[in-house]
Amino acid sequence: MDLTKQLSGEFNLKTSQVSQILALLEEGNTIPFIARYRKEMTGGLSDEVLRDFHVRLTYLQNLEQRREEVHRLITGLEEMTPELEEKLAKAKSLQDIEDIYRPYRPKRRTRATIAREKGLEPLAEWLVSKEIPSLKPLEEAEKHLNPEMGINTAEEALQGAMDIVAEDLSDDADLRKKLRRLLWQQAAFVTKAKDPEAESVYEMYYDYSEPAKKIPDHRILAANRGEKEEILKVQLTAPEQEMVAQLEKSLHNSEKDPRNATYEAIAADAWKRLLQPSLEREIRSELTERAETAAIQLFGKNMNGLLMQPPVTGQRVLGIDPAYRTGCKLTVVDETGKLLDAATIYPVPPQNEFVKSAAITKEFVKKHHVTAVAIGNGTGSRETEQFVASLIPEFPHQVAYVIVSEAGASVYSASKLATKEFPDLDVSLRGAVSIARRLQDPLAELVKIEPKAIGVGQYQHDVNQKLLGERLSGVVEDCVNRVGVDVNTASPSLLQYVAGISKVVADNIVTYRNDVGSFQERKQLLKVPRLGPAAYQQCAGFMRIREGKNPLEQTGVHPESYKAAKALLEKTGLSMADLHGEGHERLEEKFSDLPLEPLAEELEIGLPTLKDMVAELRKPGRDPREELPKPVFRTDVMKMEDLEPEMELTGTVRNVIDFGAFVDIGVKQDGLVHISQLRNGFVKHPLDVVSVGDVIRVKVLSVDVKKQRIGLTMKGVSQD
Repeated sequence: MDLTKQLSGEFNLKTSQVSQILALLEEGNTIPFIARYRKEMTGGLSDEVLRDFHVRLTYLQNLEQRREEVHRLITGLEEMTPELEEKLAKAKSLQDIEDIYRPYRPKRRTRATIAREKGLEPLAEWLVSKEIPSLKPLEEAEKHLNPEMGINTAEEALQGAMDIVAEDLSDDADLRKKLRRLLWQQAAFVTKAKDPEAESVYEMYYDYSEPAKKIPDHRILAANRGEKEEILKVQLTAPEQEMVAQLEKSLHNSEKDPRNATYEAIAADAWKRLLQPSLEREIRSELTERAETAAIQLFGKNMNGLLMQPPVTGQRVLGIDPAYRTGCKLTVVDETGKLLDAATIYPVPPQNEFVKSAAITKEFVKKHHVTAVAIGNGTGSRETEQFVASLIPEFPHQVAYVIVSEAGASVYSASKLATKEFPDLDVSLRGAVSIARRLQDPLAELVKIEPKAIGVGQYQHDVNQKLLGERLSGVVEDCVNRVGVDVNTASPSLLQYVAGISKVVADNIVTYRNDVGSFQERKQLLKVPRLGPAAYQQCAGFMRIREGKNPLEQTGVHPESYKAAKALLEKTGLSMADLHGEGHERLEEKFSDLPLEPLAEELEIGLPTLKDMVAELRKPGRDPREELPKPVFRTDVMKMEDLEPEMELTGTVRNVIDFGAFVDIGVKQDGLVHISQLRNGFVKHPLDVVSVGDVIRVKVLSVDVKKQRIGLTMKGVSQD
């Protein structure tokens, strides 16, 4: 297989592009580095596309490896033929290769192998011969009686031969492919309840059927989970008569053939006993793989939205981890995230110590001049929100609160990292610190938690955990490098996601920083143990040094482009000193309406590199997240009972799934904007309209207090 040609066609890229991407990957370059600093070679492909490219490349490389292995195995059995070699060379998927190898794969003892051991292969060959015989099958079978081998009757001999033919049919690669395609086109995905009277969340699947080729991914995963929990029975129902007819056709010679009745019996047996169970498993596996891939991609996009939420800087934050019986955990962190104070209060049931809890909370706000409250969205969140909202008029200065996702906070609390950071702080209070810091800088805090523990998506625990972990780690890596990292303040958890930096090197950077002092320039990184020139090239552009020796190092300009950046500044009448301070208006003025194409040629750099350089120099040290809408701060609280149809509200998208988006509108239950209500016209997927973290305007469609359901719409609602 020509990998370059194959990938070029699949990704609609020029072969020269593909060749250069392959070369960059072969050299050991990371995806973030390639996406950001090698745009001329990739044609400006995003990190997401490059990751998909890399995944597909890995699959095709594995395909080639398996092709070679199967070729070697069949050749070793002395069964290789020119026809088989050609089939193997044309195989386009691992499934195709496994179909080809199937007849040669070592088998457990089957009815067919036992029949072969008894010497019935010649009778089987007679059954499938193209010449129309004069004898009937039982008459021919009489010639193969062998009492010593346990063949005492013609019926026994014929059955053994039929078993051999049935297995050969089931092993025929072309026939399997044809039947698999037919099954895919015509099978129904059917679910039944094991106990139709039992109550469960799967009741819509108790008697459910849908064409397998049309079933949405989330229904596949739901049915799989119901089956795993032994609530549902799941199967593919196939058009059996048509399948058997196809098998019979592959054997049939003539209407006058005396073997036709035997062929019919062989075809029915081959389908029912051998092919149907096998092909059903394969198609269900394919459906599950497709659904898992879609779910993992959805997780990745949701994770990206969560991590790229804008930081809330310059605020002293009171973090609250709500709970009922064990109390609400309070922590105060300063503007840098340093822990200042901690306590546990019991303002909600069952203790209801409202007065005492209010006194402690007001004391914290006054003592530490708290300006924002971050409330976790877990158990007891809304009661805690009501408690905080009732105190806001009594605070000595202006304070607002925001609901923060606390997904994974408990995982962080019990982690080695949290123990190292807060050895003397009770485990239960560490989660409140994490919640407070998530408001200040979601990315810096969430990287401390294994990505899989941050639940944004659907059927998180039902998908391939290895693939999920790889995908989410890639998303975190891309987000960290898109934002950039302050090398003098970043934690090891954040540094280890920088391109080219391992966990060990991240720890070494922090150790060097603690021992030697803050970094003054990027090239100092080369003094960090185990951070060599190759790693430096990958990571340098993503490391930020505020107020260092070189103003360019607070930007994403890579050291390899410093010469061009200085020349650009000179041509625009600026100096390095202009990158310091607050004079961004001058920078904006100088860098607007530049003739970029001739300038790129003059500076001897690519146009994409120049465009990125100009964007960085216009706003030195900018955080790309700052351009996104800030979290919704509130000073009062609403109840579901307060909601009425047609009411317009501002909300935050908490989760995006295949059939819509859940939006926090400030009441106990998140509302659902169904995919049909996202906008006028057809919406292929909710992610085409909204992302996790988006602040949107919605209108209330329906409220069901009893079922705790809120229907929302974005149709006809201005998003300005």
